[in-house]
Amino acid sequence: MSTRLPAVTVVGSINLDMIATTDRLPTAGETVGGGVLHQQPGGKGANQAVAAARLGGSARMIGAVGNDAQGRLMLESLAAAGVDTADVAVLDGDATGTALIVVDRDGENQIVVCPGANSAFSLQGVEFGPDETVLCQLEVGLPVVLEAARRTSGFFVLNAAPAMDLPAELLKRCDLVIVNETEYELIPALAEAKLVAVTYGKDGSAMFEHGRKVAEAPASAVTVANTIGAGDAFCAALVLALGAGLDYPTALAVANAVGADAVGDPSSQPALGRLEEYVARVAGAGVGGR
Repeated sequence: MSTRLPAVTVVGSINLDMIATTDRLPTAGETVGGGVLHQQPGGKGANQAVAAARLGGSARMIGAVGNDAQGRLMLESLAAAGVDTADVAVLDGDATGTALIVVDRDGENQIVVCPGANSAFSLQGVEFGPDETVLCQLEVGLPVVLEAARRTSGFFVLNAAPAMDLPAELLKRCDLVIVNETEYELIPALAEAKLVAVTYGKDGSAMFEHGRKVAEAPASAVTVANTIGAGDAFCAALVLALGAGLDYPTALAVANAVGADAVGDPSSQPALGRLEEYVARVAGAGVGGR
């Protein structure tokens, strides 16, 4: 493994998460009482940038918040985690994005996202260096993601969530696509993608080249507290591990270990160790490649 982790630039969403924790999720038309409400920083983009920074990578966030108290809170939180926020736009006409989340006692969740400023920013004036890895998701406008792909000269990664049809141009430009098993089934075109990492929850993860499985790694056993930020932590860890030169099985195993720590933390932006700590943990367990 290289001692120097890649610089990661995340283009994506920044949300305030409003989380209600209940014994169980409501069914359609049902009211469930006894919930506990709290708020915390979130958004798939911000979650991934924070995870990359906490794992020891150099992380830059590109996105937008509203010119409001929530936006200021989000910027402070990103900066406190070590994320470069110089290219986060503060928009006067839009509220900071908000996610309304219900989590049950098993950590399962239902989420409604109100995008606000996330759907109103552009990449005007933003530049990407050849040594930067650019990581995008689909909680911001598809035109912004496509523009980021066109401008990126280095390694381009798409976390294709939430699932949607992807333009052929975008899919062709992706050096890596990361999805969960449901998203993989909902986007048939991924079977033709050059490299796709798929997560399977308690069943681990796998890597596919043009639809052919080339590597897999088991999940780590963990008590589930919250699944909201686990996929985002996995994405950040996998990007850093691959950028550090780890082979596919080891990189997947490291990302699984990071995701397991995230699942055991109630926060959308969980506390994490440095990437090398997870590499050592995986090596000690005899998981992954050389």
